[in-house]
Amino acid sequence: MAGESTVSGSEQASHPDSWGWFFGGIATKVTMVIMRMVLWRAVVGLLLVSGCVAVPGRASADAAYQWRQEYITASDGTRLHADILRPTGIADDVKTPVIMTVSPYRAHLAYLSQPRPLGGPSTENLEVDLFLKAGYTYAIVDLRGFGGSNGCPDFGGPGERSDVKTAVEWAAGQSWSTGKVGLAGISYEGWTGLMGMAEQPKGLAAVAAFEPVADPNSYLYMQGVAWKFTLKPVSESGIRPGDLAGFEHLLIASTPGYPTDSAEYQANALDIDPKCYSNYLSEITNHDAGTAFWRDRDLVEKLRGNTTPLFLGQGFIDYNTRADRVFQLWNGLGPGEHKAWFGQWGHRTCSDKCGTPRFSTELLAFFDRLVAGKDVTVPGPRITVNGFDGSWRSEAAWPPADDRTVSVDLRTGGYTDRGLVSGADRDIWSISQPLAQDQHLAGIPTAALTLDGPANATVAVEMYDIAPDNVATVITRGIAPVTANAQIRMLAQDWPIPAGHRIGFRITDVVDDVWAHPPAFSHVTVTSARVQMPFLTAVRTPDLTGDITEGIPKWRNEKSTSLPADLVDNAKVTIDFPTRTGTR
Repeated sequence: MAGESTVSGSEQASHPDSWGWFFGGIATKVTMVIMRMVLWRAVVGLLLVSGCVAVPGRASADAAYQWRQEYITASDGTRLHADILRPTGIADDVKTPVIMTVSPYRAHLAYLSQPRPLGGPSTENLEVDLFLKAGYTYAIVDLRGFGGSNGCPDFGGPGERSDVKTAVEWAAGQSWSTGKVGLAGISYEGWTGLMGMAEQPKGLAAVAAFEPVADPNSYLYMQGVAWKFTLKPVSESGIRPGDLAGFEHLLIASTPGYPTDSAEYQANALDIDPKCYSNYLSEITNHDAGTAFWRDRDLVEKLRGNTTPLFLGQGFIDYNTRADRVFQLWNGLGPGEHKAWFGQWGHRTCSDKCGTPRFSTELLAFFDRLVAGKDVTVPGPRITVNGFDGSWRSEAAWPPADDRTVSVDLRTGGYTDRGLVSGADRDIWSISQPLAQDQHLAGIPTAALTLDGPANATVAVEMYDIAPDNVATVITRGIAPVTANAQIRMLAQDWPIPAGHRIGFRITDVVDDVWAHPPAFSHVTVTSARVQMPFLTAVRTPDLTGDITEGIPKWRNEKSTSLPADLVDNAKVTIDFPTRTGTR
C-alpha cells in the first residue's frame, strides 16, 4: 500500500496533542491536496513541452492487448472507470474468463506517484501478460475517488467494498465474459480481493491476494502505536508514521487525468469534496481500533467461514503489510480450494526474486481451474512455507499442528521511555543457554508483562537469534502501551535456530525505526515478563526445491547487531526446549 503499516485509544487520549505538531489541521491537508493537483498539471505540461508524451490515451503499438475503456454505474450513482484489456486479435463477441484488479493506484497519468508519460492503462506489477496469453480478459477498475472514478475514497469501507462487488458483477454479465471472474492483486489491490470475498458478488470464482490488508487499523497501528513505513527511494528504514497514510492516499486520489483522457475521466479525477476528505483523514488518524469506522473495515471476522477459493501470500519479513492478523484471517476461512505461500520476502509476490520458478505456474493453474474451468490440477501443496534458513517445505496448516508452546520468564527491572536518545537504561536483556539441538520457531510468539509506568509510555519486546559469535539477528517483535498487565502479540515467523545458538529477548520502550512513539520521558518498572513461543516438535525435511530469497541476506544485514560478551554472559535465563523426535 502507499504508506504501506497500532497506539491504543487510551494512550492517544492521554496525550491528544502529541501528534498535532506533525500532522497539522485538516484544512492545511486539503490545501496540500489541491496543491498536488497543480503540481501534477505542471508535470504534465513539462512532459508535453519536452515531447516525452506519446500519442495520448493509446497503448503502445507493440502492446500485446486490445484496450478500451468502460464506465460502470454503481447502485449509489458512483461512476467507476475501467480499462479492459483483451488478447490481441480476439473478436468482441468471444467470451473469455476475466481476471480483475480493483485499485486506487492506476491512474493513466501515474502509477502511485510515479509519472507515466505514455499514458494508457497502468499494468505495472500486474501479471497481465501471463493471463492474456492464457486467454483471459484483464480488467483494471479504479476505486471511487481514484483514477477516472468519481466519489470519495473510504479506505476499505462500505463504498469501496460495494465498488468491488459492482465491478465483478458487471464483468460477469458482459457479452465478452464467460460469467466467471477472478480478483488478483498485491497490497491494497490484494485488500480489494478480500473485500470481494466479503461481499460475495455473483460471478466471483476465486481470489489471489498477496501481502494484503486484513485489518486496516492493525496495518497502521499495533495496539494503537503507529507503525513507521519506508521513504523509498531515499530510505528503506521506517520514517513515515501510519498517521500519514490517509493523507498520502488523498494525494494519489488527486492525480489529474492524462491530457487527452475523456472529459468524464478528467472531471472525475479532479472531483474533490473537502468535507468527504476531512472526514476520511480524521477517521484514519484515530488510533482506537474500537471505533465504528475501524470495526466495519476489519475483514478477519467478515471472512470467517468464507468458502471462496483464496490464494494467499504473505512475507514474514514484509514491513509494509506485516505478518500479523492475516493468519487469523487465513485460519478462520471455511472449507474451500484455498492455497497459500508464506515465506521470507518483503512486499512482493514470488513471481521473481524468491529463488523458485513455481509461483507463476501455480497462480495460473489456480485461476485456470477455478475461473477458466479447465480440467487441471493445481500443483504444489496447500501451503508452501519458506523458512529463514532458506529451506522450502509443504505444510497442511500454518502455524503447524505440531507446535508446542514453550514459556520463559524474562529478567525484570526497569527502563526509561525516552525515544531516540540511546542509552543502556532503555532496555532489559534476557538470553538463553546455548541450544542443545536444533529448534524451529513456527508461529506467533506472545508476551505478558506486569508494569508500572505512565499510560503514555510503551513497552516493546524483541526476540533474537544469537549466533556463537554473539551476532544477534531480530526474529520478531511487538509493542503495546504500558498498562498494569500488558499483552503483546508479536509478528509471525518461521525460523529454524541451529544447535549452539541462543535465543535473546530485549524489553525496551520502542524500536525507533519501526514505530512512531512520542517519548514519555518516564521510568517504567517491569515486575514480571513471560514470553510464550511456538516450537515445532517434529524435524522438518525440506520437500520443495528453491533457493535463498533476496530478503534473507538483506534482513541479516539490516537487522543484526553484535552483542558484548559480558551482556551475553550476565543476562542468562533458562528455557526448557522441546526434545524433537521424528521427521515430517
